[in-house]
Amino acid sequence: MQRNSVNKVLLVGRTGSDADVRYTTKGMAIATVSVATTETRKDGKGDFQDTTEWHRVVIFGKMAEFTENYVKKGALIYVEGRLQTRSWDDKEEKKHFMTEIVADKLTMLGGWKKGTEKEAPVAVAEAEEEVPF
Repeated sequence: MQRNSVNKVLLVGRTGSDADVRYTTKGMAIATVSVATTETRKDGKGDFQDTTEWHRVVIFGKMAEFTENYVKKGALIYVEGRLQTRSWDDKEEKKHFMTEIVADKLTMLGGWKKGTEKEAPVAVAEAEEEVPF
């Protein structure tokens, strides 16, 4: 545990798409999903203006499998996690950065839409294994 620092993210928002799930060579699931949060403020004229932020959330292991099966586009979810920034060089040796949220906990909110094929046996998923990096 680090001293005198905290890296904690709490989000409540709607998913922009179904989760994108891939598997490592060792068979561990890794899901990514975009989550939108919207803030409403009054502008100088007194009119309400919405500002939407999109967040990339990365989910590992059994929690990623839960996400693949039950988190669909438009779902209202609660995510707890931490910020992580990755960097890489492209073919032209230009450096790129990506900041994402690595989820420790994901909770479905708002119930289920009518006509869904699956009902979640558990509404909360938590990280059970170590993240590979």
